[in-house]
Amino acid sequence: MTFFKNIEKIRFEGKDSTNPLAFKYYDADSIVAGKPMKEHLRFAMSYWHTLTGEGSDPFGTGTMERPWNELTGIEKSKIRADLGFELMSKLGVEYFCFHDLDIAPEGDSLEEKNAFLDEMVTYIETLMAKTGIKCLWGTTNAFTNKRFVHGAATSPNADVFAYAAAQVKKAMEVTQRLGGENYVFWGGREGYETLLNTNTALELDNLGRFLKMAVDYKQKIGFEGQLLIEPKPKEPTKHQYDFDTATVISFLRKYGLENHFKLNIEANHATLAMHTFEHELNMARIEGMLGSIDANQGDLLFGWDTDQFPTNIYDATLAMIEVLKNGGLAPGGLNFDAKVRRGSFDMEDLFYAYIAGMDTFARGLLIADQIIADGVFESFVNERYASYKSGIGAKIVNGEVDFEALEAYAMGLEEIVNTSGRQEMLENILNQYIYR
Repeated sequence: MTFFKNIEKIRFEGKDSTNPLAFKYYDADSIVAGKPMKEHLRFAMSYWHTLTGEGSDPFGTGTMERPWNELTGIEKSKIRADLGFELMSKLGVEYFCFHDLDIAPEGDSLEEKNAFLDEMVTYIETLMAKTGIKCLWGTTNAFTNKRFVHGAATSPNADVFAYAAAQVKKAMEVTQRLGGENYVFWGGREGYETLLNTNTALELDNLGRFLKMAVDYKQKIGFEGQLLIEPKPKEPTKHQYDFDTATVISFLRKYGLENHFKLNIEANHATLAMHTFEHELNMARIEGMLGSIDANQGDLLFGWDTDQFPTNIYDATLAMIEVLKNGGLAPGGLNFDAKVRRGSFDMEDLFYAYIAGMDTFARGLLIADQIIADGVFESFVNERYASYKSGIGAKIVNGEVDFEALEAYAMGLEEIVNTSGRQEMLENILNQYIYR
């Protein structure tokens, strides 16, 4: 069955094209910084927002017009998969990401859920073989069902902890079977609302125990994929344990897990944590823990995760500077954890959304590559910190002085002279690169 009969494979037509169904900047095989653009970006479709999102919000029911709206069970799951792989094929998106409950029905028991998963994985394997599309990462949905009302690995109910472990076990097996290059942990409800009923020490210890078990099982089954944790502040709980990059890294080090995990950074989660996207990427990169990206953007006027398709060229440029400095994202990638707006309910709106996101990051990549090649910001930063390359600064960096020595040095200073940070000048230079 063909779902998009009037839409051909999306082509690159260049920046002067006015065709809304064409790429203006994403030229998959063009060489940037020594390798094809598609290898830098490694775009992925989010199975959940793209194929299971219904367009509902806290005040209204679903609006999306989809061919499976009247279907149920496995039949519904299969037609979703068919449409998703046609969409990816026509967009040239080479990867997909999924939760276990995205690809198969939950069923009435864990046994039935696993059986549905096995059936759907077999079906998806045929689509992957036919199209050459691969799995970037898998994960489990341990947040939607009411059993997870108080969390999963951090639940006060040990039965819930056990059930979540069983779900992760199966989801990791499924991800391995699909050739997934990563496995993501997203603590949808790993947090708390009030300390009046919460033992935070036990909950954090249990989360550490849970992740150690996951590492052990990964090794037991020989899963070679990269393990990722996705920082997530606020929503849905007031105090999420995985608040931001710095918090997650600190947690991993406390429990001796820092060598087993990297981070999957989402732009909209950075917004909710009151950080910029590039800040979160930078914090992960400088700690050697940048693994993958969920590409989207939030609305600064809303207080929740709006998961919009990314169109902010400034964010994309600064993000790709971090990615290039990281040496790329592989085996991670750029997963569009984004959904079309509730009012964009036609199926072709999916194409317009993905094209916009892919072009934005492709343009960001091109700009970032030129900025790095020219070294304009790097040169300025190096000069700004030049005082640490010789004299007292070099001694500080090399650990050759203590407070007494620094006091003696400071006593001899007649005047301290600072230099301007030139922020406005640098922002204007960034504008010049973007406006070219």
